[in-house]
Amino acid sequence: MISRSEMRTEAREAGFTLIEMIVVLAILGLMTALITAGGTRVSPTVHGRAAAEAISGALRSARSEAVMSNRSVSFRLDIVSRSYQWGEAPWQALPNDLRLSLLTSADQIASEGVGHIRFDPDGGSTGGRVSIEGGGIVWWVGIDWLSGRVSIEKKAG
Repeated sequence: MISRSEMRTEAREAGFTLIEMIVVLAILGLMTALITAGGTRVSPTVHGRAAAEAISGALRSARSEAVMSNRSVSFRLDIVSRSYQWGEAPWQALPNDLRLSLLTSADQIASEGVGHIRFDPDGGSTGGRVSIEGGGIVWWVGIDWLSGRVSIEKKAG
């Protein structure tokens, strides 16, 4: 016959402690994070789509600010440094694996590689188009001069 003290000793030796389980789970979580961070590569196509969405969002925000504040707001694109800004917002960087171009009126070209699209208080704009190329796909972010409407169109490279 087995005594109670022997049963308790056997029961304690048969399982894992909470500390051991936490350590194992922490190690597994760390390994998963390292594998995921090192193994995921984003394609230029995904960067292009994300950049088109980000630029169109910034353009829409600039238009909204112009209408709400009753003053002109400018969206600026620097195709050399691959960054953009609108109003008083900070400059936002875009991935380096993209090719950018800006089509706007001649009076909206600030310097080599930097151009503006101005939104007026009535919602209209100077109009133009930002082209983003990545992974053989070209995204056109168009700005209608009359309404200030912003649209995105996907083109084959």
